[in-house]
Amino acid sequence: MDIQIWTYIIVGLSFSLYIGIALWSKAGSTKEFYVAGGGVSPLANGMATAADWMSAASFISMAGLISFMGYDGAVYLMGWTGGYVLLALMLAPYLRKFGKFTVPDFIGDRYYSNIARSVGVVCALIVSFTYVAGQMRGVGVVFARFLEVPVNTGVIIGMIIVFFYAVLGGMKGITYTQVAQYCVLIFAYMVPAIFISIQLTGEWLPQIGFGSELADGSGTYLLDKLDGLHEELGFAAYTLGSKSTLDMFAITLALMVGTAGLPHVIVRFFTVPHVRDARMSAGYALVLIAILYTTAPAIAAFARTNLIETVSNAEYSTVPDWFKNWESTGLISFTDKNADGKIQYVADPAQNELIIDRDIIVLANPEIAHLPNWVIALVAAGGLAAALSTAAGLLLVISTSISHDLIKKQIKPDISDKGELMWARIGAGLAVIVAGYFGINPPGFVAATVALAFGLAAASFFPAIVLGIFDKRMNKEGAVAGMVIGTLLMLFYMVKFKLQGFGGGTEDEWWFGISPEGFGTVAMLVNFVTSITISRFTPPPPANVQAIVDSIREPGD
Repeated sequence: MDIQIWTYIIVGLSFSLYIGIALWSKAGSTKEFYVAGGGVSPLANGMATAADWMSAASFISMAGLISFMGYDGAVYLMGWTGGYVLLALMLAPYLRKFGKFTVPDFIGDRYYSNIARSVGVVCALIVSFTYVAGQMRGVGVVFARFLEVPVNTGVIIGMIIVFFYAVLGGMKGITYTQVAQYCVLIFAYMVPAIFISIQLTGEWLPQIGFGSELADGSGTYLLDKLDGLHEELGFAAYTLGSKSTLDMFAITLALMVGTAGLPHVIVRFFTVPHVRDARMSAGYALVLIAILYTTAPAIAAFARTNLIETVSNAEYSTVPDWFKNWESTGLISFTDKNADGKIQYVADPAQNELIIDRDIIVLANPEIAHLPNWVIALVAAGGLAAALSTAAGLLLVISTSISHDLIKKQIKPDISDKGELMWARIGAGLAVIVAGYFGINPPGFVAATVALAFGLAAASFFPAIVLGIFDKRMNKEGAVAGMVIGTLLMLFYMVKFKLQGFGGGTEDEWWFGISPEGFGTVAMLVNFVTSITISRFTPPPPANVQAIVDSIREPGD
């Protein structure tokens, strides 16, 4: 069978599974809609958290970034992995003990202010919409190639699917759907990696193959060969970094603390019965996440090697089918500048004739390596599982911010459980529409868009959460001022350097030489300084709030 038929079969079966789970686990109350009733087992929550965490950026884009950036791409690997450790150890158990449905709920109660709650809602919406744009774009990229539809049509198909199980099942449906999606995505990620590792190095474990000699008997190590291929084409050696140390540090830290401030990840720790379960599910999730994250550098090196050997200096008339297949999507293009019929893939922009979207590397990798069609279709299903699982979690954050934190807590406190559930579903529906728009009109390729969301989370939520847990003296005035200033500063920098038509700042104009992806670190530090300074010159929190801070730091449930 050809790739498209296999894709219809595997994607169709996986989607049927997701929809079946959503029907089985339909939410009947706001508690089930918001936190799955609070009764999810640690293992199931760990799998759901891993799926929620490993978005289209992890599955589709991270290996693509490392593949094209080489050593510099490692910041994404270090930042996202380290961030989850920070979240699991430093914040998750305390937030679970606080026992609220959402991050704005924590902000509002800890800082005893509806103004703080409203600022938290606005920050949650900004972070979530920025993040979900990358997920919907990832869905569109997968559908564009494997169902042979335009990217925008693919986004709309993804909107329909995620609307169904996010709006119907809420957190309960999403949780058990994400357990299935984790199984699909990790299987889809590892199978081609194992195949290609055996092809190139003879080692079945990709992590070992990454540092092994090639299987061609030359005695050359994979990374040495890749360095040589890069240098022949005028690129910097694959294992040589070009970013400044300061920017590397800033991006890594922004991704780490941004992870610990992501509302859709934090809310997962409210779905387990006890604090001990929150710790256990964090441990399970870390192990499950590590399977993919330790494989990504190997996939990046395998794909980069095969890509260069396949297309560099090749006759365009004889390029393999995979090239023509992806060319039809517009995600890879060839312009014969010197009219010699050969593809010149070089570092010099004036001579380079090949333009490649980084987001196709993982998806095209099995085709480039001539793997069986069912493996290629499996990767498509995995990419969709990764994007849809995270999109669903983000949409839930958006809907609960509207229904619980705005309507229930501020506008209509006497609303019935049924009425609140209705508003949660309306909010999720509206969020799907807005997410689809951003998926069709994203501010960058998937991982870059997601990295900006992490910067916004770092600039807004992380200081407020950390200080809310560990600083009894932190008050509402300091927290609100810090969140507002940090978020506005990060948004200004994003607009200035990432959106066309808004000043159009260049790389040479970066403040302190820090990229927009790393500026969340600066905005976060400004937030911390602002929050602490203002809190020391304004009245302390009430005694009951300080008692709550003491209680959530005590061991036990």
